[in-house]
Amino acid sequence: MHSKEEKLEAFSRLLDIMDRLREECPWDRKQTFESLRCNTIEETYELSEALLNDDKSNICKELGDVLLHIVFYSRIGSETKDFDIVDVCNRLCEKLIYRHPHVFGTTEVANAEQVVRNWEDLKLKEKEGNKTVLGGVPSSLPALIKACRIQEKACSVGFDWEEKSQVWDKVKEEINEFQAEVNKLDASEMEKEFGDVFFSLVNAARLYNINPENALELTNKKFIARFNYIEQQAKQQGRSLREMTLAEMEQLWQEAKRMTL
Repeated sequence: MHSKEEKLEAFSRLLDIMDRLREECPWDRKQTFESLRCNTIEETYELSEALLNDDKSNICKELGDVLLHIVFYSRIGSETKDFDIVDVCNRLCEKLIYRHPHVFGTTEVANAEQVVRNWEDLKLKEKEGNKTVLGGVPSSLPALIKACRIQEKACSVGFDWEEKSQVWDKVKEEINEFQAEVNKLDASEMEKEFGDVFFSLVNAARLYNINPENALELTNKKFIARFNYIEQQAKQQGRSLREMTLAEMEQLWQEAKRMTL
């Protein structure tokens, strides 16, 4: 791998390129924090997809795209004299040192779980840190990821099940409550109770060390592969899906399953 000097040289080159683009490129010159925001979100999702696919080449590429945005925002911040890349790096370094007293100080930890608990405790103590346990969960997070973060933070202060198997009683309870509202045909309450079902399942996933976002995406991909197989078979028969019976589609679905699609 590359030496520290090579890494510093590469980062310096990136900063020089960003400076030149900001000065000489009409598109780069007109960008603002707000105009870049949606692109940043898109690049983050593209990195997420590469990570899920374990595509090392694309992980490298997408990390570069995300790094570009960090450098871009820092350059814009330097123009308004609010901050620059040095401030970004130094604040990150200070935070990492402060929140890892077991590495940079004398605190002793027994395991990774204790590291997480200390991390959350230290965040609450910081002058500009979170004022509440759940205060650091961004309101704009997608609901599924937000549920994960909420539960992780609550768990870090001891708000959790005594035995992980207890969560299944909660899952069953929420499903029963949802079913009760279905029987009443109360659309508003059905939606609320369905959310509770989701939340309890996310809790179960956390307790069993399953990432629900990853798990759901695996199921999405599996469904797409099997449904595409049904559609392909229909086309080979000169038919459309609308012309097929449910029983015929189910038969093809089972074929796809046997093919481990």
